[in-house]
Amino acid sequence: MPTNEEVLQALSAIIDPDFNQDIVSLGFVQEMSIKNGHVAFNIELTTPACPVKDQFKRAAESAVSALDGVTSVAVTMTARGQNASRGGSKESGLDKVGAIVAISSCKGGVGKSTVAAMLAKEVASRGHRVGLLDADIYGPSVPTLFSLQDEDLKGTENEMILPVEVDGLKVISFGFALKDAPAVMRGAMVTQLVQQLLHQADWGELDYLFLDFPPGTGDIQLTITQSIQLDGAVIVTIPHQLSLADVGKGIRMFDKVNVPVLGIIENMAYFSCPGCGEKHYVFGESGSRALQQRFGIEPLADIPISPLMSGPLAALSASDIPGPVADAVIMALGKTKAGNLGRPRIDFNAKHIVLTWPDGKISRVENHALRLHCGCANCVDEMTNERKILASDISDRICAMEVKTIGNYAVQIKWSDGHDTGLYPFNMIRSLGVEDPEVANVNG
Repeated sequence: MPTNEEVLQALSAIIDPDFNQDIVSLGFVQEMSIKNGHVAFNIELTTPACPVKDQFKRAAESAVSALDGVTSVAVTMTARGQNASRGGSKESGLDKVGAIVAISSCKGGVGKSTVAAMLAKEVASRGHRVGLLDADIYGPSVPTLFSLQDEDLKGTENEMILPVEVDGLKVISFGFALKDAPAVMRGAMVTQLVQQLLHQADWGELDYLFLDFPPGTGDIQLTITQSIQLDGAVIVTIPHQLSLADVGKGIRMFDKVNVPVLGIIENMAYFSCPGCGEKHYVFGESGSRALQQRFGIEPLADIPISPLMSGPLAALSASDIPGPVADAVIMALGKTKAGNLGRPRIDFNAKHIVLTWPDGKISRVENHALRLHCGCANCVDEMTNERKILASDISDRICAMEVKTIGNYAVQIKWSDGHDTGLYPFNMIRSLGVEDPEVANVNG
């Protein structure tokens, strides 16, 4: 009969592709029992819709079955739950919701609502419990996307808002009450309405709730991010400089309210020729890659120019577009929920910023060089990408006064010259730095 150590050793051959670590060292293997040759254990994933869930289960069954003395293997796939109350001290309809993800854009007309509806419908179609809240009070799109214009906003006996169910997906929108009328309301009234949609909705138990944010960074966004703890935000953009420039505002907004940005979805990224299959970047090469260099935010998916993105949601859902996009979002959410895995330790002194990576390697970059590579709008022209600051503009004695980690992708630095608006991606710091095993003592 195998021992616990032998089973764990066999399971350690299974590598998580996101973290590049084995599932044992990641702490995914839970509640193991071995009795009379029967081996049972749980594999606890960071999120229930993890795309590699079935792959992990098959690999675990195969690895443990190959051990001497094993007669049967029972692998139960589980996922981390939501521990804290979403409503704080008060009871909330969100208390049984596992993960809440905002789908956001700072510029309207980029396809954000379509992406939000597509994601929610795709994840629900995989058998998960999913909700979609249309948080765009002034311009709700969800009723039109789902052909629910005739639905009304209904309540339960205990005065909770009742979601409309569409093919297993729970949907709430203020558009059910507005119909064709405009939403003529001031800020205070909108804030109260958003609070009601958040906490007085009878969602029941959900694995995921997607929030279709309105464009911009105003009252509604702040009300939501300050009222509940979001598990992450996905930013939707198009490859146009005005839209890409506004993405930075969204990243900084989410940073200020401690919401991790999961990544960027670029809509209308390219045109795929039906004749030759070649991709034509009508609006220029990938803007999400430029954003990755500037902010360190991962590109999640590029969606092509397609009539499906402006047609009926049913046709879009039946295409091959939603699957890879949903996989990328769910995997990014899983990485974020895992915490600090992959994040370097950061130290700084009068001369250098020093990063110590999880693999033990140490990188350092000179303060002057890092300050020169700031990508904020004050240092780089957002339309031309030309650098506005010169090396001679920066003091040779520049140093960091404060360094703050932003998610799992960047740091924000307050420099001795007063500049503090730039984000410095980890990958950019590593590319600028020199790997040096002798710089563990950063006080020199």
